Amino acid sequence: MALHEACILLLVIPGLVTSAAISHEDYPADEGDQTSNNDNLIFDDYRGKGCVDDSGFVYKLGERFFPGHSNCPCVCALDGPVCDQPECPKIHPKCTKVEHNGCCPECKEVKNFCEYHGKIYKILEEFKPSPCEWCRCEPSNEVHCVVADCAVPECVNPVYEPEQCCPVCKNGPNCFAGTTIIPAGIEVKVDECNICHCHNGDWWKPAQCSKRECQGKQTV
Repeated sequence: MALHEACILLLVIPGLVTSAAISHEDYPADEGDQTSNNDNLIFDDYRGKGCVDDSGFVYKLGERFFPGHSNCPCVCALDGPVCDQPECPKIHPKCTKVEHNGCCPECKEVKNFCEYHGKIYKILEEFKPSPCEWCRCEPSNEVHCVVADCAVPECVNPVYEPEQCCPVCKNGPNCFAGTTIIPAGIEVKVDECNICHCHNGDWWKPAQCSKRECQGKQTV
């Protein structure tokens, strides 16, 4: 009988130990429980006390600072940062290098040459793109050209020579007598019956001709 009671007692004791060991406080909380606990964390509230930039730095009221990637300064106020909004000067349209290190973009290099018909010229450089044009590269990077004003040639058959702008009368002044070109300043017998001469200064007018006694062969 005593042996039987001892066995029953041994069976009951492990059950008591097992029940005592299984306690919710002895196990770590689940991930869900940890997350819910983190929601209760309290962060410092700087509203009305200071300002915080993107890096977490805290600035006092009235203190100037540069929030985030802005290069324009801000002042910490009760309602938050108050940032300057300056009127930046316009960038030169021919600026080739712009820096953004300051509050306003700044032009560091302006094109110091001119481009004309696919060619590059230095500032104040003079050049002739054609025999009749004289050009210069201005400090404004613009090319100003002057076209030669040629005098009217005093002949009906002017010639354009290479590298010369204006036509020239290689044979001197002349005019038309019918289809024949005659020199100016003299009378020219154009046929057996007509003698012609050019108008003084009016080379474009047809020659003035007068009929003389024809010297053709007389028939018997």
